[in-house]
Amino acid sequence: MEQPVAPEVTTSTGTVRGSRTDGIGRFLGIPYAAAPVGGRRFRAPAPPAAWSGVRDATRFGATAPQAPYAGAIGELLSCPVIEGDDILTANVWTPADAAASAAPVVLWIHGGALERGAAAEPTYDGTGFARDGIVFVSVNYRLGVEGFSVLDGAPTNLGLLDVARALEWVHAEIGAFGGDPARITLMGESAGGALVAALLSRPASRALVAGAIIQSGPLDAAPLQKARRASDAIARRLGIPATREAFAARTTAELLRARSQIAAGSSPLRGAPGFTLALDPETLPASPVDALPSLGIPLLIGTNTDEYRLWLTPDAIAAIGGVKSWLARRALRTPERAARAVRAAMPDASAGEVLGQLLTDRLLRGPATRVARARTAPTYVYEFAWESPVRDLRAAHALELGFVFDTLTTDQAVRLAGDDAPADLARDMHRAWVAFITTGDPGWPAFGADRTTKVWDAASHVTPQRRAAVVDALG
Repeated sequence: MEQPVAPEVTTSTGTVRGSRTDGIGRFLGIPYAAAPVGGRRFRAPAPPAAWSGVRDATRFGATAPQAPYAGAIGELLSCPVIEGDDILTANVWTPADAAASAAPVVLWIHGGALERGAAAEPTYDGTGFARDGIVFVSVNYRLGVEGFSVLDGAPTNLGLLDVARALEWVHAEIGAFGGDPARITLMGESAGGALVAALLSRPASRALVAGAIIQSGPLDAAPLQKARRASDAIARRLGIPATREAFAARTTAELLRARSQIAAGSSPLRGAPGFTLALDPETLPASPVDALPSLGIPLLIGTNTDEYRLWLTPDAIAAIGGVKSWLARRALRTPERAARAVRAAMPDASAGEVLGQLLTDRLLRGPATRVARARTAPTYVYEFAWESPVRDLRAAHALELGFVFDTLTTDQAVRLAGDDAPADLARDMHRAWVAFITTGDPGWPAFGADRTTKVWDAASHVTPQRRAAVVDALG
């Protein structure tokens, strides 16, 4: 049997040779910026060096240094580990007929609390999108201490600057892969959704985008003094100043080890400060929750019903009694009227479940709703409600990913959703995301005065926003 000819594409820095399966082209590990090592650590991303000859693009680039998920969450989530320095790379999947006409483009940004994750995770395979006529791009970026420390003498939000550079690369180079640079949709989940929102808050990045999808993404950015708490804690642990010079003098492994030691035993309710996006005049001049309402492009945004169940085990939820829940609400400055609204909407919920729902709505659903209500450009809101049979996750954080990508058979999707998740729900969600990327309309009415929401479930339907009184009580 004759083997398919390996496809080649010439970019501004050189030619890459990928692979083709069933007509879908795949080009992996293409540098969009220089490796952030040596003198480039804790520096803004620099352009990649050109190469001569043909570069092999059949393998993913190195993953960003990170510690593995720990504890119960590590049984559900994992991350590929690929050694090497070239972590600032892009991967491109192309439709069979991409060269014939300029195809819509989606740039996927993975999540992982700004500390973990990789584009090489099999659940994020772009084949399904390319099969449906979209040029799909995914990227890696610097994580954790290397990407989101706030240090004297270093740019702020380095991981954000990486994805901003990746977006510029896509805009400049995607035409060679058959994509239309005027039709780029950003798409991200969790921390990836936060980075999508942050890119839209940067005027230079916003100008390159035609649409955006934010899945369970926090929409805030912290003042510098608050954002630097994680890196300050690492500096104290190592007995060094929180400066670029001092951090660059330590190996990445040393910095990661210090961070892991600090974070040991942390929980969503109590523990070490996490990395966050920082408000900064140069790199992020406005918080996304304030910038997104005036954005004049289509936006698809939503959350999962039970986000907190990924972070809190059933035992942890059961251990939260009334007093502990009340103290946590006081510490988080959560209005008691919001707790009453949760109890009214979910009368059978335990004290731990009430607190978990408040965490979900305060962190994710409340800000998403405020943005949707304030926007005049087309905004489409969803709630993913299908309940997993695994570990009483119900509709937990990240569960929707295997459905959106139509990759329910990958190991991580099975760990989250079980081995009998509804393929028809995956088909329908994937089609809606494809429709939005292609046309700016996922197929249900835009959010407006009636707060129209698409609820994805075993029997999906469109309805006014559920539990609206809860998010309204949160302000």
